[in-house]
Amino acid sequence: MNHLGRRLDATAKMTWIGYNGGVVFRRTAHAAYDTAYHLVWSPKYRKQILQGAIAERVRQMFTEIAEHYEITIDEMEVSADHVHIFCSFPPRYSIAQVVTRFKSLSARAIFREYPQVKRQLWGGEFWEDGYFARTVGDKVTAEVIRKYIQHHRTEKESESQIKLFE
Repeated sequence: MNHLGRRLDATAKMTWIGYNGGVVFRRTAHAAYDTAYHLVWSPKYRKQILQGAIAERVRQMFTEIAEHYEITIDEMEVSADHVHIFCSFPPRYSIAQVVTRFKSLSARAIFREYPQVKRQLWGGEFWEDGYFARTVGDKVTAEVIRKYIQHHRTEKESESQIKLFE
């Protein structure tokens, strides 16, 4: 069972098909699609609270939420003061719906499991209201976004600026 009280193996089925010269699409019962989104948001007040057990729990929650809602996470990084998710999801969901699910379900669980966090976030909200979203296109390819997110893992070790468009 996941945090929603549902069995993880009971998620809706999604199949992969090859189409149009080898381009791979995801498929649901009523749609074939090839979407990719880079999503970023921060804890309230950009507090550096996504560390240790809380960061690990956020990663776990995001994975469970993704499995339940047919969201495919390609890359994910939980930094101390923000998260990056590179993902794909069925066209029946808007970007705002997906971000809201990730933020609301994870916040509820974090506040329940780590009540001390509420003292650091005096407004009673875990995440900032806003978010950043970008689709993958011609100039910003999937590989560029993967490279950017992976760079965040080593950012603390090196102060060098990543070059996205070399």
